[in-house]
Amino acid sequence: MTKPNQFLKIGILTPCLFVLFSFSCSNQQIATAKTESSSNNKYVMLSTEMIDAVRDGKELGTLKAQYEKLNPDSLTKYLSTDNEKKAFWINTYNAYIQILLTENPEYFDDRGDFFSKPKIIIAQRKLSFDDIEHGIIRGSKIKLSLGLLKNPFVNEFEKKLRTDKEDGRVHFALNCGAKSCPLVATYDAKNFDTKIDQVAKSFLTKMSTYNKEENTVLTTPLFSWFRGDFGGKNGILKLLKQYEVIPDDSDPEIKYDDYDWTLSLGNYYEE
Repeated sequence: MTKPNQFLKIGILTPCLFVLFSFSCSNQQIATAKTESSSNNKYVMLSTEMIDAVRDGKELGTLKAQYEKLNPDSLTKYLSTDNEKKAFWINTYNAYIQILLTENPEYFDDRGDFFSKPKIIIAQRKLSFDDIEHGIIRGSKIKLSLGLLKNPFVNEFEKKLRTDKEDGRVHFALNCGAKSCPLVATYDAKNFDTKIDQVAKSFLTKMSTYNKEENTVLTTPLFSWFRGDFGGKNGILKLLKQYEVIPDDSDPEIKYDDYDWTLSLGNYYEE
């Protein structure tokens, strides 16, 4: 026979056990969601499939249709980390640049119009390349502010999908179709940092010349145009040292080379 105080204990413990069980389940669900999110989910995989199809000259109609019909809320949910966002949107940007300029090379005659006007449909919304690069990938940076200013007036779509932390390395991954652009690579979320470091180092080594005698380094003007994304001069020098473009103990004057805007497509990074 159960004593009254035992009933009291059971009455107290039961809701506690329920709360503990619920909390445990909730944590397990969160952990599962994070695991799914950190892997290459279907949206990142779609973007890698798209860039690979463009590179290999495959039929693109089905993939374009998938992009157009993507659910914005689902896209927001599963592109939850910055690496997922960057992988998806860099692949997408690079793929559609190749597609549109291959089909309509005359677009490059007016680059301002080409990049600023909405031309592609993604997740039921018509976007421009500027929307993707400066709004989403760069976290709502104002295009012509040297990377120093954020745009305070953005729509909910951009707010939900944009990256949280600035990452200057993205400028060495985005290919706008010009001869001086970085090579096109395929990015995934899991190995994003490793791949972008490889691509960035290859690009900067090719585009930079260190002169020890004159204590100068001639490099890509991308550093100048987006200097705020790199943390100014100190950040630029730190990155050049990280990628072994200049010696660790050097402090050279930074000079910027001309940018060759000649249309040049089909330039892919050798995986």
